[in-house]
Amino acid sequence: MQNTLKGWLADNTVTSENKDDKILLLESAGSVNLDTIYEEMKNEDTGLKKETLVHVVTLFLRIVARFILNGYNVNTGLFRAVAQFTGVVEGGKWDPAKNAVYVSFIQDKMIREEIARTTVNILGMKSDVMYILETEDKKTKLKDGSATAGRNFFVRGAMLKVMGDDPSVGVTLTSEAGVVTKLEEDEVAINKPSELTLLIPAALAAGTYTLTVTTQYSKGNASLKEPRSVSTTIYIGGKPSSGGGEEERPGEL
Repeated sequence: MQNTLKGWLADNTVTSENKDDKILLLESAGSVNLDTIYEEMKNEDTGLKKETLVHVVTLFLRIVARFILNGYNVNTGLFRAVAQFTGVVEGGKWDPAKNAVYVSFIQDKMIREEIARTTVNILGMKSDVMYILETEDKKTKLKDGSATAGRNFFVRGAMLKVMGDDPSVGVTLTSEAGVVTKLEEDEVAINKPSELTLLIPAALAAGTYTLTVTTQYSKGNASLKEPRSVSTTIYIGGKPSSGGGEEERPGEL
């Protein structure tokens, strides 16, 4: 079966001196949850009832999670997964406020084979698109999503300028536990459409966070009626080792 991804051309804000330099942004086909997957499985004419499919998939997911969180390196053919630790262990004791468990997922053979059967259709130019292209920890100079608490963090992309009076406008950091920290206005040190320099709060514990920029900005400093957002994953205290394989790329919307 042939797979198809669709993408829009957008200006590459990293090379602003080259007006012909473009990047390709994914056109989302929507969201899929387990219920959608179960229906697709039934459409394959497996002869199995939905109740059976639900039971098997739920059992599979539960056992995979159990193996991962008991220290096994799990290879499903679709992905490889292994647990990692984040944060500095002080005094030889585990501190949930400063330390966390992170699970690294790396694409495996089945995904690579499907990529080889995937075509890409370019839909044309898309203007006024918001995206995050890359990040940089200004302390370590790493561009892999690493960030340092209490230090500056650089975000490059397009349409990122934080402006608007909607309460949702701003920059937030959401921990894996769902705790949301919203940056103060003076913690957005540089606020431009193509780049932000943020001060990461010094009190944030090491771990994986979702950085979200929400704004009503549009070209020419016009204000959108409805805010829009873009997110990417960052790692305060440094990106956990994945044990090899491809690195994650910053998020794009």
